[in-house]
Amino acid sequence: MSELGDRSGGAAPVLDKPAREEVPEEAATPAGRRFWSARRLPAAVVAVLLLILAAAFLYDVAAVRAHRPAMAWRRALARQLAERPLDDVWVLVGAGVAAALGLWLIVLAVTPGLRDVLPMSRPHPDVRAGLHRDAAALVLRDRAMEIAGVQSARVRVRRRRADVRAACHFRDLDDVRADLDTVLTDAIRGLGLARPPALSVHVRRPGKKG
Repeated sequence: MSELGDRSGGAAPVLDKPAREEVPEEAATPAGRRFWSARRLPAAVVAVLLLILAAAFLYDVAAVRAHRPAMAWRRALARQLAERPLDDVWVLVGAGVAAALGLWLIVLAVTPGLRDVLPMSRPHPDVRAGLHRDAAALVLRDRAMEIAGVQSARVRVRRRRADVRAACHFRDLDDVRADLDTVLTDAIRGLGLARPPALSVHVRRPGKKG
């Protein structure tokens, strides 16, 4: 019996942790799906705007039902919509803005977002993990700086490619580039990403652009 069970007089049951099951081969394969963003800010903005608009129309309709005159802004809006032709400049501008906002909301709804988080492989189907691009770039930069001859290195990690630009102050550039290819390829493999980015290495002498 565990220590918790001894202290409680055996009244509280203690659940044993189940034995670790072997991961099936198909579950260990990387899924590669990106994380979906909650997009709380766009959702909150849209919800607040719709709430304000609905409350204004509801109040005006209730006022009209109570035999009070409609608000001036709604009378002016109804008059403008009735008098202005469809090819009017302001009508076209308003329609374009509404269409752009609607398209923006559709894009937000159907795209995952969180482009800065790279999905990692899933050794267990119930566990998902992601690695930030800046963290991956920092790891690759540290590995690049360990190579003899590398004075400085800049790393930019994207979804499909990792760009490494290093400055070498001694040793042959081809030798440094070969060492960078070997070490950074192994480092990318060690990140455990579901879709490892392709490696692009550029080596130059200090003071030269490249």
